[in-house]
Amino acid sequence: MAKVLVVTSGKGGVGKTTTTAALGAALAQRGDKVVVVDFDVGLRNLDLVMGAERRVVFDLINVVQGVAKLPQALIKDKRLENLWLLPASQTRDKDALTEEGVGKVIDELRARFDWVICDSPAGIERGASMAMRFADEAVIVTNPEVSSVRDSDRIIGMLDSKTVRAEKGERVEKHILITRYDPSRAARGEMLTIDDILEILATPLLGIIPESQDVLRASNVGTPVTLSNADGAPARAYTDATRRLCGETVAMHVPTERKGFMDRLLRRRAA
Repeated sequence: MAKVLVVTSGKGGVGKTTTTAALGAALAQRGDKVVVVDFDVGLRNLDLVMGAERRVVFDLINVVQGVAKLPQALIKDKRLENLWLLPASQTRDKDALTEEGVGKVIDELRARFDWVICDSPAGIERGASMAMRFADEAVIVTNPEVSSVRDSDRIIGMLDSKTVRAEKGERVEKHILITRYDPSRAARGEMLTIDDILEILATPLLGIIPESQDVLRASNVGTPVTLSNADGAPARAYTDATRRLCGETVAMHVPTERKGFMDRLLRRRAA
C-alpha cells in the first residue's frame, strides 16, 4: 500500500527540501516508485534541488484547480527510473491549496506510487497544514538548536491533532531527523546534544546528518546528495535513514569529532 510521508519542521532552513530529495532518491534506488511533491507554494525550491527547474510546465496548483491533469505536471527524473517530481507554483500563494483539491491529488498519487513524499514549507500556516493533512508518516527535521527543537515540538503537536489520521483516532508515525550536526560544537556546548534533542521531543530518531559541504554542493548542482557523492558522510547517513524508514534495523552512527595530527601531538605532550 502506498505511503504518504511528510517532511516537515517548524523552523526554516533546517534541510527539509534536501531531505525530501535525498530520501526520494534513496527509496527510488531501492526499487520503489516515488514521487516528491513540493508544497512550498510561492517559493518552489524542490525543482532546483532535483535539477528540474527548466522542465516545469504545470504545477501542484494547476492540478488542484483542474487546469492540468496530474500526468501533465509530473516530471520524471532523468537519473532514476522510479522517481518523479510534482513541483509547486512560484506565482501563486498557499491559499490556493484547498483541502478537497489536495485530497484528490494525494488519492491519485497513492494509486500511482509506492511513496508520496510531501516537502512542507516551514511553520504552522496553511501550506504546512496541507502538506501534513493526509500523511501516514512524518519526518520532522531539526537542527541541534533550541529554537529549531522547540518549533519541532509544536509540529509534533499538529501531527497529533490536525491530520486526517489524528481526527480518526489513528496515529501518524513520527521520526526525528537531526541535520547539520557538528560533534565538535556539541562537545563545546554550542549546540544541543543528541540526547538533549531526544529527551525534549520524545520521538524515535531516524538519523543524524553531519554538517558537510557535500550538502551545499549537491544543491548547487541540482542533484540529491545521495546521488552526488554516494560515499560521503551525509549520503551514507541518508541511506541508513531510508533503510530505517523501510523497517530495517540499522545501527545508528553518531558523528564524532575528528582529531588531526597536531591534536594528538598536543595530547601526548600534555600527558
